[in-house]
Amino acid sequence: MSHEHVSVVFVVDDEQVISQSLAIILRREGYDASYFTNPLEALEQMKITPPDLLISDVMMPEISGIELAIRVAERYPDCKILLFSGQAATSDLMNDARAQGYSFQLLPKPLHPRQLLEEIATLQ
Repeated sequence: MSHEHVSVVFVVDDEQVISQSLAIILRREGYDASYFTNPLEALEQMKITPPDLLISDVMMPEISGIELAIRVAERYPDCKILLFSGQAATSDLMNDARAQGYSFQLLPKPLHPRQLLEEIATLQ
């Protein structure tokens, strides 16, 4: 299976069970997926290996997934971004991002793996 445009994927969620399980599912599908529970660590790792795709939870303690997405979009404009959240407060953060000129795709939590894979396929 070839993933022409997306091969390196970073999954970021402060709940390790979520980030790790999503990364495992993606690896099974042939992606080079790494997971992070700290978005700042993900940013550091990007300096070494910039990802083709960032999948991130929105509500995290260090910086929000939206703040992470904006930093990634600024530094790595070719990186595709998918955000997911189960929190209602997300809409305010999304509106802030839109006001800054960023439009990120937001998927609801809990995120079904099949749904995630279908979303990634549409990014190709």
